[in-house]
Amino acid sequence: MEAGLGDRVAYHFEGEPGDTRTITYAELTADVKRAANALKDLGIGKGDRVAIYLPLIPEAVVAMLACARLGAIHSVVFGGFSADSLRSRIDDAQAKLVITADGGNRKGKVFPLKPTVDQAVDGAESVEHVLVVKRGGNDIDWNDELDLWWHERIEAADPEHEAEAFEAEHPLFILYTSGTTGRPKGIVHSSAGYLTGVAYTHRNVFDLHPESDVFWCTADVGWITGHSYVVYGPLANAATGVIYEGTPDTPHPGRWWELIQKYGVSLFYAAPTAIRSFMKAGRQIPDGFDLSSLRVLGSVGEPINPEAWMWYRDVIGGGKTPVVDTWWQTETGAIMVSPLPGITAAKPGSAQVPLPGVSIDVVDDDGNAVPDGQGGLLVITEPWPSMARTIWGDDDRFVETYWAKFADQGYYFAGDGARKDEDGDIWLLGRVDDVMNVSGHRLSTAEIESSLVAHRIVAESAVVGAADETTGQAVVAFVILRAEHAAGQTPEEAAELLRQHVATSIGAIARPRQVFIVAELPKTRSGKIMRRLLRDVAEHRTIGDTTTLADSDVMRSISDTLQAAPKTED
Repeated sequence: MEAGLGDRVAYHFEGEPGDTRTITYAELTADVKRAANALKDLGIGKGDRVAIYLPLIPEAVVAMLACARLGAIHSVVFGGFSADSLRSRIDDAQAKLVITADGGNRKGKVFPLKPTVDQAVDGAESVEHVLVVKRGGNDIDWNDELDLWWHERIEAADPEHEAEAFEAEHPLFILYTSGTTGRPKGIVHSSAGYLTGVAYTHRNVFDLHPESDVFWCTADVGWITGHSYVVYGPLANAATGVIYEGTPDTPHPGRWWELIQKYGVSLFYAAPTAIRSFMKAGRQIPDGFDLSSLRVLGSVGEPINPEAWMWYRDVIGGGKTPVVDTWWQTETGAIMVSPLPGITAAKPGSAQVPLPGVSIDVVDDDGNAVPDGQGGLLVITEPWPSMARTIWGDDDRFVETYWAKFADQGYYFAGDGARKDEDGDIWLLGRVDDVMNVSGHRLSTAEIESSLVAHRIVAESAVVGAADETTGQAVVAFVILRAEHAAGQTPEEAAELLRQHVATSIGAIARPRQVFIVAELPKTRSGKIMRRLLRDVAEHRTIGDTTTLADSDVMRSISDTLQAAPKTED
């Protein structure tokens, strides 16, 4: 605003039903000022925690920025989480206020949010008010002692607000992420360091030219990717962004490509799972849209296999667009490992090199650097601006989780496995708990998945390690076949063909004990595959919590497939 950029578009918002809003920086600033005053009128101030449970709509961004303006600490909870999950986060942070909506739009229907919040705040002593955005238009219950309409409080608020200054280390937000114990960890990020990290990486990893680029990160703000590359990074850089409320296949399977064409998106950032889903649907869908505005493509959230990387560049990027495969975490706050477009020679499937200023290594269990061509554990060896400061309310757990394994060296242990190739470039192998130990051999689920997807009949795959009396763990694969091959052979024939393919491409030790041909894989609403649920069915355990799945019926279908399949033994 002070630089005279108030008329620049901050966001193009597209609702799933087709409603749109174009929001300039001046309009966004005005909205945030009113929202800050509305929160202040409700007693929210420096250090107070605010839980935000909203669809991906502009009000979610406004709520986050209003908290930041007041020095309040926001805790955004993804709108797909259950009442119990939301309640645990409210209680852990002792949130005074919950901001939600009546409902949101998803897959052509309104999904209710307020009933989940009603259940979550029942008896929650810390919660003083629930602020409700009118979005879905669905009927909701109303508690006069707690509930307030967002639009009424915003309209009544003073339009002028003086932004306060806070110390660099003042917490900006808490974001909860899964822990190996099952108890979520409230990752705390600071103000100045976090903003430095996301602004620097957003500008350089995507070669941002804010005066001309349109940037679209498809993540929900309920995840760190949305925090860093939907809200804070782009806005710090005066970028123009896109926010889309719904799913990529509603009302038709080309919706994402339609929006790229409509808004002239030049920088696009999405997850490999989504890319592989588009591969399954076929290139004829994106080929029906003008994607020539695209200049840089990004990948985030999990390792991308080389075939998906090539499809992404060739089909979506027209065969010439650089692909930046980024590695980072909720805890790192910002991208840590990535090629730089126009600088780094591309290598499909590899995250490649640490960003300038970031110190990364791959080490063995004793903390010794492994030579090129070998694998080990990914560590960060020097501090960086956007590093997590602690786990909310549990400094000891923070130290134990991230710093204890290599305490002598002072390394941060990311929890991910990686290998260096002969050039010293980094290939991510997934979480260490996704690295299987089969007869004493360390095998990466990501590497086996990549091998499976490289076969011409496979559209998508997920691999887990299942307990095995003989080998300790055994490889179990779940595979979706490409439509043109699904009817050409029996599931048993396809499974055997793929078992032999993995044995040939990786080695006999990696041959899956079982390959199950399934119609779908269990995915969260953000597109991540829930491998722990697949481990449950592979080991014949009761299936765990499915509340975050986009389609809870998927697990029932997979269980039926497993029961009907013949057992394969080696």
